[in-house]
Amino acid sequence: MITLTNHDSKSEKGTSHAERGFSAAAEQKGAGPQKGGFGRRAFMRNLALGAGGSALLPARAALGAHDGQTGKGSISKGDAAILRFLAAAEILETDFWQQYTEFANVEGPYREALEVIEDENPEYIEQNTNDEFSHQEFLNAFLVKMRRDPVDLERFRTLPGSPVAPVQAPRLTNLMHLNVDTSWYLKYRSSGNPDFGDTFEQVVEIADRPAIPVKDQALYTEAQIQAIANTAAFHFPMIEQGGASLYDALSLKCNSLLALRIVTSIGGTEVAHFEIWHDVVGHIPAVNSGDGLVFPDLEANEETDPALVMPAPCKFISADLPLCSVIRPTSTALAGATAAVKFLTNTGLFLGQSQEFFDVLFHLAKEADKAGREQE
Repeated sequence: MITLTNHDSKSEKGTSHAERGFSAAAEQKGAGPQKGGFGRRAFMRNLALGAGGSALLPARAALGAHDGQTGKGSISKGDAAILRFLAAAEILETDFWQQYTEFANVEGPYREALEVIEDENPEYIEQNTNDEFSHQEFLNAFLVKMRRDPVDLERFRTLPGSPVAPVQAPRLTNLMHLNVDTSWYLKYRSSGNPDFGDTFEQVVEIADRPAIPVKDQALYTEAQIQAIANTAAFHFPMIEQGGASLYDALSLKCNSLLALRIVTSIGGTEVAHFEIWHDVVGHIPAVNSGDGLVFPDLEANEETDPALVMPAPCKFISADLPLCSVIRPTSTALAGATAAVKFLTNTGLFLGQSQEFFDVLFHLAKEADKAGREQE
C-alpha cells in the first residue's frame, strides 16, 4: 500500500512541514504565522472541501479529458501518476534544500566558504528552496483539485539531521554521506549524449562526503570547510540537471494539455536552476581537504573551462542528424521516474531510510513511468 492521503479525509500531515517551513520574508524578519491568516494547511483543507475552487483554475472544460478514465473536471489516471511522483520528488527536494538554507543563513565558516565560491550563494540557496516549496505545494493542491490523491511522505520523516544543524528536526533526506556525481559537468560540455550510450568521467571523486557541517564549524580547518562547501556546490547542479531530464522525460507521457503545461512549466524552472548552479560551480577554488578529497583548478584544463556554461550541441534523436543543444538524457530508461529514484538512492541521499520508504517511492515511480498518451 502506498502512503497517500485521501482528499475526502485530508490529513494535516502533508502540509505541516511546509507550513513550518519557508517564507523568505518571514525568516528574515522573524515573523511567524499570522493569526487569522489563510495558511497553507487551510488552503489544502479548503481545496479538499471545494471551497473557493472557481478562483483557482480556469473553466472546467479546460481541466482535463472527459472520457472513461477521467471524471468531469479531473485528469487521467496516468497524468495523476506523473504529477503524484513529481510531487513526491519535490517534497524530497524541498527537504534537503531546506537543510542547506538553514546552514547558509547562519554566519560562520560554512557560509563564508559558500561566499568564496559566489557572493550571492546564500541568497540563491534560499530562493531555490522557496521555489521547491512552491512546486510541492502546487502539485499536491492541484491533485486535490482534480479529485486525485496527493502525496504524504511525513511518516518517513525519521532521519536525523546534522548534529550541529541550526534547526534540530527529523528529515527525509541525508546530506552527510553523499556520493556526488560530477560527470554531468563534462556531459554538458561534450557532443555525447547518454541516450546514445555515451559515458563521462568524474571531474572530482566525491564519495561518502558531507555537504553540510557535521561538527562544530570551528573544529574544521579552512581547507576542510571549503571542501564541504565545494561538495555542496557540485551537488546543487547535479540535482537540478537531473530534474531537468526527469521533467522532460515525463512530459512526453502526459495525456492532457493541462498536465503537459504543468510539467513543462515547472520543468523550465529546473533548467533555470541548473544553469545558475552550473555557472556557480565553475567558481569553486582548488582545495585539498587533507583527507582524500581534492578539488582541481577547473580553469587549468580546457575540458573543464568554467566559461563553457551553455549546453554544448550533442547527438539527438538520430546520430545522422546535426548536433543540437538539448537537455540530456531524456529517455525513460535513463531519465524517467524509476531511473531518478535509483540515481538518487545511489548518491546516498536516502541513507538510513526504511524499506517501506523505498517501496512507496519505487511504486510511485513505476506508476509514473507506465503512463502514456492515449490513442485517439
